[in-house]
Amino acid sequence: MNPQPREINDSLSESNGENQQQRQKKKPSTQLPQPGTAQGSCAFDSAMITLVPITDAAHVVHGPSGCAASIWGSNTSLSSGSMLYKIRFTTDIDESDIIFGGAKKLYKGILELQRRYKPSAVFVYSTCITALIGDDIEGICKDITEATGIPTIPVHCPGFIGSQNLGNRVAGEALLEHVIGTAEPDVITRFDINLIGEYNIAGAIWNFVPLLEKLGIRVLSKITGDALYKEVCYAHHAKLNVVLSSKALINVAKKMEKVYRIPYIEESIYGIEQINQCLRNIAAKLGDTDLVERTEKLIAEETSALESKLTLYRNQLQGKRMVLDIKNFKSWLIIFAAQKLGMEVIALCSQSNTEDELVRLKNLLGRDSIVLESGTPQEILQVINDNQADILISLSRYLDTALIANIPFLDINRQGDRAYTGYTGILELARELYASFYNPVWKQICQPAPWEIQNSLEEI
Repeated sequence: MNPQPREINDSLSESNGENQQQRQKKKPSTQLPQPGTAQGSCAFDSAMITLVPITDAAHVVHGPSGCAASIWGSNTSLSSGSMLYKIRFTTDIDESDIIFGGAKKLYKGILELQRRYKPSAVFVYSTCITALIGDDIEGICKDITEATGIPTIPVHCPGFIGSQNLGNRVAGEALLEHVIGTAEPDVITRFDINLIGEYNIAGAIWNFVPLLEKLGIRVLSKITGDALYKEVCYAHHAKLNVVLSSKALINVAKKMEKVYRIPYIEESIYGIEQINQCLRNIAAKLGDTDLVERTEKLIAEETSALESKLTLYRNQLQGKRMVLDIKNFKSWLIIFAAQKLGMEVIALCSQSNTEDELVRLKNLLGRDSIVLESGTPQEILQVINDNQADILISLSRYLDTALIANIPFLDINRQGDRAYTGYTGILELARELYASFYNPVWKQICQPAPWEIQNSLEEI
């Protein structure tokens, strides 16, 4: 039986843990999604973004082929093993399937992909069309699981149920109901933890997990970046859940605390102070004195090594002034890195942020900072000229604004290029800022064209 939109919204409200008064403080773009709305990506897209990083599973879109194409093109989650998750599977629903139903087509398609690819599990995603015509994907998944022994998991995520925030939580509910708690690990250690809410975009987890390994902390399960299906199955044996950088799967952590008595903490692995605090909190929650001491020693070694490497970039970037467009977690990281490098953020283009986030930004940057909530090209250009900014860091559509102002430009929205997590991520970001400032192309494009110089000489 497919969940009703009201039931899904009730689950979301419970997992958010916010009262009505807190919701009213938020801007409309960040309020609780309602059925029939789609702010940004739809629920289907975000559900797939959440579950596709389970690398040895097959992911089947029960809907038109266009729905399958909408996610795989931009998904940059990396794998250290299986590449099965990169293959597109879809039932390619057409007009006749809408009339007569697509259940038989889905059943035969799953059996065929299981025969060819031997996946560890199959995730089946409903779409707007198949939800409207009433295909019973849950019954089909149950029948196939019983017939083949390969777990086949339904994910009820038609795009019309709400925005991307809701889709993340629907995917989390699918894991809680059908996956987590269905297998046992070979070995259990005192320092087993789960990492929740990080999808290993550009290999982000790979910068952080080695730090835990140095401390003797084992990542039992990753939910879901670079994860194997069996890892997620035995996630209920962890001693601690660490929700990283995002509240997208906070419902998973809260439900596991309630059902399996696993405590959770919310941390970030972007920014030096944030990484240090994350490691300290993990060690403290695991409750071992020797681990706490080793953690402090590791933090001291890593920060000292990073400081020596940042010296070169700090000498070249100190005092530079930037205009920054706040859109995602990378934008916040650039603020932390800029302050570490002695740079100054003079203006922010902040859209779709909550009131609490705006207060945090102003406290972080000081009273003299400028916050532009609309961030039109004309406003940005005016701020650049009035404050003598040295670089614009924003979305690619603002490149022309930087060219008009004759200053360097850095596209903050390039997904999948580099991972900025961990101590190595801070160094990588410093290198990118340095390369953007001192790229010779900016001087070249600001010079007049050869024919313009020739015309000027002829006029003289």
